[in-house]
Amino acid sequence: MLFSDIAMKINQRIENGEEITVDLDLDDGRKVTCATMIILTVSEKDYIVLLPLDKNGQNTDGNVWFYRYINNGSDDAELGYISDDTEYEKVSEAFDEYLDEAEFDELVDLDDNGEAIRS
Repeated sequence: MLFSDIAMKINQRIENGEEITVDLDLDDGRKVTCATMIILTVSEKDYIVLLPLDKNGQNTDGNVWFYRYINNGSDDAELGYISDDTEYEKVSEAFDEYLDEAEFDELVDLDDNGEAIRS
């Protein structure tokens, strides 16, 4: 899976244990804090995968939200809705692929060349 430079930088911070949260104002007036899971790059565009948290800082339903991640060159990025079904499906498939790769990486130890290490 390929990532843009900005996606790699943010994902590295997350991988190193930094908690990056985003506060969203929903259309119904609620404010929801979300944990950033990963920034994906799909068709040369970045997308953020958010995990909505409850008032206790937990996510009990397993839902994730996808938004366009628009880096305008400053520290504050913008989030955009994904209104096109085809675009949303591509992002969803990329996230599934990421989860599959992450699960594989947990099950199999690889050496520097990507070869399975045998115990």
